[in-house]
Amino acid sequence: MLTGQTPILVLKEGTRRERGKGALSNNIAAAKAIADAVRSTLGPRGLDKMLVDSMGDVVVTNDGVTILKEMDVEHPAAKMLVEVAKTQDQEAGDGTTTAVVLAGELLKRAETLVEQNIHPTLISQGYRLASQKALEVLQKISEPVEVTDTATLKRVAITSMASKSVSYNREKLGDIAVKAITAVAEKTEKGYYVDLDNIQLIKKQGGSMTDTELIEGVIVDKEKVHTAMPNRVASPKIALLDAALEIKKTEIDAKIEINDPDQLNAFLQEEENMLKRMVEQVKKSGANVVFCQKGIDDLAQHYLAKEGIYGVRRVKKSDMEKLAKATGANIVSKVSELTADDVGVAGLVEERKIGEDSLTFVTGCVKAKAVSILMRGGTEHVLDEIERSLDDALNVVAVAVEDGRVVYGGGAAASELALHLRDEAAKVGGREQLAFESFAEALETIPRTLAENAGLDPIDILIELRKTHKAGQKHAGVNVQLGKVDDMKALFVVEPIRVGRQAIESATDAAVMILRIDDVIASKGSPAPPGGAGGPGGGMGGMGGMGGMGGGDFGED
Repeated sequence: MLTGQTPILVLKEGTRRERGKGALSNNIAAAKAIADAVRSTLGPRGLDKMLVDSMGDVVVTNDGVTILKEMDVEHPAAKMLVEVAKTQDQEAGDGTTTAVVLAGELLKRAETLVEQNIHPTLISQGYRLASQKALEVLQKISEPVEVTDTATLKRVAITSMASKSVSYNREKLGDIAVKAITAVAEKTEKGYYVDLDNIQLIKKQGGSMTDTELIEGVIVDKEKVHTAMPNRVASPKIALLDAALEIKKTEIDAKIEINDPDQLNAFLQEEENMLKRMVEQVKKSGANVVFCQKGIDDLAQHYLAKEGIYGVRRVKKSDMEKLAKATGANIVSKVSELTADDVGVAGLVEERKIGEDSLTFVTGCVKAKAVSILMRGGTEHVLDEIERSLDDALNVVAVAVEDGRVVYGGGAAASELALHLRDEAAKVGGREQLAFESFAEALETIPRTLAENAGLDPIDILIELRKTHKAGQKHAGVNVQLGKVDDMKALFVVEPIRVGRQAIESATDAAVMILRIDDVIASKGSPAPPGGAGGPGGGMGGMGGMGGMGGGDFGED
């Protein structure tokens, strides 16, 4: 800019700036590329991605949030969609791919409207109104579910695992997920609350997926401290110590002068007596199993073994809290204050060898408010995928229990919402009407993608879905196994209302935020999108960092 022939430098040299439709289309291209990257993983017929990082570590998964976390995304707009997936994972535990695909589709439809000279602000307003209407309809079409309705809850777990590589074993894993959640669910004034931290997931390589089991209690990844201790203790009395069974060193530098052997002997004897008194205090409380968060002295180990007390040291704080919930024991910070009232109970404490490791199993806990799942699998990659699948299943069952409402999947809920939004669009009028219709079309991308991934004709499926829903069959969705439109209620394809609700909210927020950006100012050295509204491959900048998967791999279909 020239003012009186004197140039005024507003931005630093090397800063890149892109304005207007160029900036918008570049951001939309990046977001669409992210959506296309995970689109093929959606549904029971979705495929997996192999992700190789710069260290050569391999992850094989079709979990949307895992794929996006592992990808080296640099484009600022694309990062917003990665955040959508992370939020969806935190809030609902599943539906990450759905949320990202929906956000990408909303932006794709918005781009068409912008080309028709409809202002982005009007589109944003229309999208906001449409999402509110969609959430209202979603609540209306949802159905109640009780914590005692284990059959429906199991179907919720199975539906979430249907698209994973563990799907052929989903009946057993679904059972485990429901039992774990119903065990730790706590009744509150408003309903139920599930703290997933009370469910411990332990992975041990070896065996097969069918060896995965639920332990009604806690698995401590530690072995007993002394070989002379018993391997198993039936009907144990359990003490939890947040104190070391050791002699404390003085906190200030102290010098002890010993002049003759008798003094040394008396000094050592006193140390021994102190440790003996600690063990006697444990025995006096009635405990015959001790879990210690800190160390246990060698001599204390000897005395514990002599008394037939099973001892474990250096137990993690989180495991101590789970043990307290499972056994009813109190965590005691001072050995001298340990009493019979602080001691917890269980059915059995035993040391078991799993693979090459020895673990301590605390089982048979009555009304255990903390449980463990021991996962087995042939390889590390299989174990990781089992953990991701079980984590999703536990999350969806938890939110179904907390919210007490479910909807039907397979694109049924999305198709019903699209039908209602189209009817509502006529009432809205004005240019926002077009945004309503675009939102409805974006929702239909869920059944469309399910059909595409199953190798079906998406146009035929969509036409059939619209006709069936218009006829009042609100549970009609895509049966990917038989390749036709079917009743999802009869097929037990169930998901919690929170998955759909969160996907709509997150996708709308991300789409509106990207739509309202008309100016991208990138300072020197920042990973800005390259100039021009290049296609997804070029606009993505850093997506080529996926261990050899170049940006071009994410071009549009």
